[in-house]
Amino acid sequence: MQSRRLTLPAVVGALGVVYGDIGTSPLYAFDATLTVAGRFNSELVLGALSLILWALTITVTVKYVSVIMRADNEGEGGILAMFALAQRQIAGGLWGRIMVWLALAGTAFFFCDSLITPAVTVLSAVEGLEVLNPQLKNAVVPVTVGVIIGLFAYQRRGTARIGSLFGPIMVVWFVVIGLTGAVAIRRDPIVLAAINPLYGIELLVHRPGVALAIIGAVFLAMTGGEALYADMGQYGKEPVRLGWFALVWPALILNYFGQGALLLARGKYLPQALYLLVPEQARPWMVVLATAASVIASQAVISGAFSMTRQAVQLDLLPRIRVLQTSATELGQIYVPVVNWLVFIAVIAFVVGFGSSDALTGAYGAAVVGTMLVTTILGSFVALTQWSWSKWSVGSLFGLLMIVDTIFVLGNMTKVPDGGWIPLTLAAILFTVFMTWRGGRLELRAALAKMAVPRTELPKLIAGTYRVHGTGVFLASDPNLIPSALIRNIEHNGVAHERLIVLNVEVVRTPRQDPVRRVEIEETLPGVYLVHARFGFMETPDVGEALKSCRVRGLRVFTEDSSFFVGQHVVRARPLPGWKGLQRRLFAWMQRHSTQAAEFFRMPFRGVVVLNTVVEI
Repeated sequence: MQSRRLTLPAVVGALGVVYGDIGTSPLYAFDATLTVAGRFNSELVLGALSLILWALTITVTVKYVSVIMRADNEGEGGILAMFALAQRQIAGGLWGRIMVWLALAGTAFFFCDSLITPAVTVLSAVEGLEVLNPQLKNAVVPVTVGVIIGLFAYQRRGTARIGSLFGPIMVVWFVVIGLTGAVAIRRDPIVLAAINPLYGIELLVHRPGVALAIIGAVFLAMTGGEALYADMGQYGKEPVRLGWFALVWPALILNYFGQGALLLARGKYLPQALYLLVPEQARPWMVVLATAASVIASQAVISGAFSMTRQAVQLDLLPRIRVLQTSATELGQIYVPVVNWLVFIAVIAFVVGFGSSDALTGAYGAAVVGTMLVTTILGSFVALTQWSWSKWSVGSLFGLLMIVDTIFVLGNMTKVPDGGWIPLTLAAILFTVFMTWRGGRLELRAALAKMAVPRTELPKLIAGTYRVHGTGVFLASDPNLIPSALIRNIEHNGVAHERLIVLNVEVVRTPRQDPVRRVEIEETLPGVYLVHARFGFMETPDVGEALKSCRVRGLRVFTEDSSFFVGQHVVRARPLPGWKGLQRRLFAWMQRHSTQAAEFFRMPFRGVVVLNTVVEI
């Protein structure tokens, strides 16, 4: 796949989509660090700033922007893309299973902790109303709920219409927070002493009782690092990197140091210091800008949840779920109804249940730090096996990154009693769902293999069968076996179409498949064709698209002139005691309630015939 060109629109677009999460962290990260540290003094301010500066440098600049972003799968990033990339080297065995477990755990952590992002970012932005007028405190939660309702209600229409606004708004946001921070630093340049990492180390040494809590709060400045990697595929690596080095990183550092300079000048802790950097007459506009930026950050997380869900389905980690395309030109513009409303319910629950951004930061980051650790582990494997790095180089760099990640894991464990247990519990539930579905699918395939009829038996099966006019298209999960729908059709109806097409749809381990190489056609018998169609895991399989590719290759088949047959597997769980029996019953339930193949593969509903096959596992 060709790399995307480095253009100004691409950089601006990346600023709007990729950096929304980490770009809004100054709204709450510095406040949270000072709050958990306790007694206010200049050493606290300088130490907190030093920790934030070097955490951003090591984890975001070095780890994600400079190293991990090299591990792209045909341009796509994120833990599932890295999982697919790593799986190319190890297909099975103990290491293969370990990679699967790590990828599933990392995905569950990332997804569940991302549920808090819209809640904490929008709440922290709307809390600027309290800076304008303390009497507006009671309006913060209702206004936040209203903004979130509007955001999630709009998802069904797609984000293509407003996407062009995201980049320019975030450019304004970064310029404003950078300039206001720079003005404050110019007034009190003593804050620049925090560049020295010894200030951060001394803070942790002098306050050992809350050192881990401080580290957990500092981590809030980096929670968007994993989202940065996950979203980079929309614009490419170079625009994302240029945006970080040219604008985002300097603006974040200037604003954090500006907040510190303001507090040092005032000699006391002041909440919402970001708003206090702005002249009083301009603060209402700053609240509006911060709210817009928080909505953009939330939109990036929601879009990421949609994309991650589709990837998980394509990689057979989740049941088939209804996915709607909201743009005719942008493949990434999708809408997943069930995910949208589940995330909406969770976000509203977090806003109403916690009531403030300070309370929410106690839970934020507790799960996604696990994803960052998994990313480091998988990244080291990719560097060793695919980048041809020496063991010494991998051990030195990734060993350091793993030590840093482990420290942040320990720091975030202090959040468990204050709400961190919620995303961790949700992640454990989702991990169980992943493992149950994956294990159930393996057992189902094994059961179907015992019932299967090899394709070599097809001539015997259709011999003497009455042939009717038209084309019958039979969906097949395994190209070497006769589709169960074809067997059931001949058993029950005693006929076969004069032209039979066995269509096997494969989701490959690359994000997108070259349309020129979409299908392979083999005429196995006169009038019987095997069509092998490939789609990337970032694409939605489309039978109509596969048949269109067939016509390009000379097999003239049209959806309006064909009948489509789908074999549906009705799973019945054998009565087993304990956890194994519960898992099988859960899998059978998920199998029954997953989206039907006809809808998932975009088959024409009028011409589809579903034939059931009962399978016991």
